[in-house]
Amino acid sequence: MKNVRYTFMNSPIGSLLLAGDGRRLSRIGFPSGKGFIKPKPEWVLDDAAFEGTKDQLRAYFNGTRQEFDLPLDLEGTDFQRDVWQELIRIPFGMTISYGELARRIGRLSASRAVGAANGANPLPIVIPCHRVIGSNGSLTGFGGGLDTKKWLLTLERAAVGIDEPRLL
Repeated sequence: MKNVRYTFMNSPIGSLLLAGDGRRLSRIGFPSGKGFIKPKPEWVLDDAAFEGTKDQLRAYFNGTRQEFDLPLDLEGTDFQRDVWQELIRIPFGMTISYGELARRIGRLSASRAVGAANGANPLPIVIPCHRVIGSNGSLTGFGGGLDTKKWLLTLERAAVGIDEPRLL
């Protein structure tokens, strides 16, 4: 990323780092865990950047927004982009398995590769990688940690009136 601008946003899951060119979002970083992002020295702190993103994320955390409509700047392989586009199609409050995600992109034997692409998602929450769980219903790795994944899924289920996790 060139000319990166970043800001932080307080959220119920901690301080999120938002980064991109100031208009298009390219990264969301968690406060800890594998998804922690530390700003690089050449990045520019711009607290006025990403106001629309912050508004949409606040609405999501309040349970009133189920989809995002943001200008994104995604960098990834064609395979990763295919996986990320399919993640966006998972309905709010629902979950699917890695195997099902692989089936949906036409790569039945690529569950591990799908898992790696899911883990490389630079825009968690906006591209809802937290909605992918193990085939047995167990929560599996997440850049913000499993507690954060559980919190996001609970938030979504409560917003749509679902008591139990549901696999599509």
